[in-house]
Amino acid sequence: MVETGTSLVVSLPSDGGLKDALGEVPGVEFEHWDLDGPPPRAHIDIVVAPYLNGNEALAALADVETRLLQWQSIGYNGVEEYLPAGTPFANATTVHETSTAELALALALAAQRGIPEFVRSAETHDWRPRFFTSLADRRVLLVGYGGVGKAVEARLAGFETVVDRVARTARTDRNLAGEEVPVRGFAELRTALGEADVVILGVPLTDETRGLIDAEALAAMPDGALLVNVARGPVVDTDALVAELRTGRLRAALDVTDPEPLPADHELWDCPNLLITPHVGGDSSAMLPRISALILRQIERMRAGLPPENLIELPRA
Repeated sequence: MVETGTSLVVSLPSDGGLKDALGEVPGVEFEHWDLDGPPPRAHIDIVVAPYLNGNEALAALADVETRLLQWQSIGYNGVEEYLPAGTPFANATTVHETSTAELALALALAAQRGIPEFVRSAETHDWRPRFFTSLADRRVLLVGYGGVGKAVEARLAGFETVVDRVARTARTDRNLAGEEVPVRGFAELRTALGEADVVILGVPLTDETRGLIDAEALAAMPDGALLVNVARGPVVDTDALVAELRTGRLRAALDVTDPEPLPADHELWDCPNLLITPHVGGDSSAMLPRISALILRQIERMRAGLPPENLIELPRA
């Protein structure tokens, strides 16, 4: 517990609006640091990392005594390569689930109802009605049933879909409505893919999920099925997906790709039946109030001598 009268030192990046959103916090001294130069102090209680700077900047923490590094993303693959050993690390669970689930649903709806085609027709003033398959009555498979998967399921509730779930571990879980629901394990992934009209990926990137959706997994999906990826690009085998899209057998909507950023000359851009957004699942007005609330909770927990929220034990070689 922090001694009475002792101020906490919290460093904030120059991410737009973050300092103003936090305001003045009694007993907290804020410093500005983007991890791009010497630390402003030798000891910083909570370092909030810049949202878009990448993992490499974390090496700067070797020069400062840090009680907690607060990450601003849910995903943290590769962080362990640069974060000094022994630095407590917390990810941003509770911050991006709402926005990411919203985009996942938007991508699924847009792809199902032909919005990209209608937008292109509108650009040429071409009135061309077409028939598309609804989201209603489709069987939707959620691959990953953590915060994002549950948030997607909650937003599907009004669309009259049938929802299935697959995660690393088979279990009975509770959805955001508090209902018990079955979750199948990865051992049943191929079977579940074969039953799905729409597949939404929301798993973290780990050794187990890298390439999870490979050629065999894609081949298991029914003709005309839609793959939506709001997880991480390497969860999907890009070459295998390109091959399926070129045949016209499958459709996809991707917020993340492998490689990323997607080079302008990459073959994915020219694939049919594909909608791409540039990794913007968490980039909405929903982020700032949620990351600010998380930082304030971390401050209060540190002052009370409680462990941080979202503390992650990073893999080490």
